[in-house]
Amino acid sequence: MLVARNERESVQIALRPKVSWTGNGNAGNLQVHCSDLCSSSGQRLEVGRSLTLRRVVPILGVPDALVPVSLPSARISLLPGETSALWVSVDVPSAQQPGVYEGEIFITAVKADADSTVEEVSDIDKHEVRRGLEESLYVAESLHEKPQEEMLEGLRAITTGLRRLLQAPLLSASSENGSMDMDGDGQEASTIRVKLSVTVWDFVLPVTPSLPAVFGISETVIEDRFGLEHGSEDWYGSLDMHYQWLLQYRISPYFCRWGDNMRVLTYTCPWPADHPKSEEYYSDPRLAVYAIPYAPVLSSTDAAKDVLRKELEILKRKPHWKKSYFYLWDEPLNLEQYDIIRRMSGEIRAIAPDARVLTTYYCGPSDAPIAPGTFEAFVKVPSFLRPHTQIYCTSEWVLGNREDLVKDITAELHPENREIPNLNMWSIMPWIQK
Repeated sequence: MLVARNERESVQIALRPKVSWTGNGNAGNLQVHCSDLCSSSGQRLEVGRSLTLRRVVPILGVPDALVPVSLPSARISLLPGETSALWVSVDVPSAQQPGVYEGEIFITAVKADADSTVEEVSDIDKHEVRRGLEESLYVAESLHEKPQEEMLEGLRAITTGLRRLLQAPLLSASSENGSMDMDGDGQEASTIRVKLSVTVWDFVLPVTPSLPAVFGISETVIEDRFGLEHGSEDWYGSLDMHYQWLLQYRISPYFCRWGDNMRVLTYTCPWPADHPKSEEYYSDPRLAVYAIPYAPVLSSTDAAKDVLRKELEILKRKPHWKKSYFYLWDEPLNLEQYDIIRRMSGEIRAIAPDARVLTTYYCGPSDAPIAPGTFEAFVKVPSFLRPHTQIYCTSEWVLGNREDLVKDITAELHPENREIPNLNMWSIMPWIQK
């Protein structure tokens, strides 16, 4: 793997059993153990922090969800005749020293009679082992610059402690029940060792992505999936969890609620601009862009317009204002809908003239004085929305394999007016568990 500092890269390990070694409907259980990734200079990418492991789990028959597994060791089950996958990710911190880091992932079949015994190991047993290791480490570190006699006494104490740990239930269960692979003839085979080599390059990716990736999440789907009441404490907590989750993947998220036709309320921060969480969200350097809610999109009342004005008056004076945009309507189809976009944008720009509006589209207005359904109508969309849209966001499927058409689209834009092209944003469904 080749990784820059402040970058994440992932690989998959596919597992498919040749034989079954349990009688409970599974092909068998595997013990997966990961080691730290170490460089020749002694630097480490620690397992559980920089090296993580997830199980690829099907959703509606499609391998989609990435479910974390415990590290450094975990147990997984395999089904007969099916291929399972492990998703291995390496996160390299910005301050990590460049170099080649190597480690191993050990994959071992667990005996059938080991299944119940391993599960009987309690958290207390794990705590005892951890405490014993910490005590041994403390003794070892305290021996630096000690006289030889004290150093030998300390080494004897460490040896005694480690021998005692080997008798702990957690380790003895693993040793007694063991682990074994089965080859095609039912004979024992050695553990599969997957060697992992990661080259960390000597440059750092910027904290703020240079190319914004904007993903939308339906707030109504979150409410329905998790049974949350809109505006409740748990509702805010769930939205914050989704926001933080996406941000770590260099994605600038927004939440949305659909109004009439294809009007859409979009916002990155569920709290108002005068709330402390708002500044925390918008000033986060990992956030490339953020959506401001246009409250009148759902209810064009004086109260909603006052909310909009208050948001703009606060945000337009902030240093992060340049990251902001409005997303008002999803893929307008006719001149009436284009007029509504222009009106909403006009209300916004009357308060904040440098505000940016994003509009998605895949065709031109069907009732425009241009042949409907033609590529010419599609290319001319900016002329119908100027100056009330600055970010023109189209779908990749419209272009197909015709990359030459991109030049025709960009030729219609006016960069001097901050008009920029973009590929269509994507909406995602929430899979985060509460």
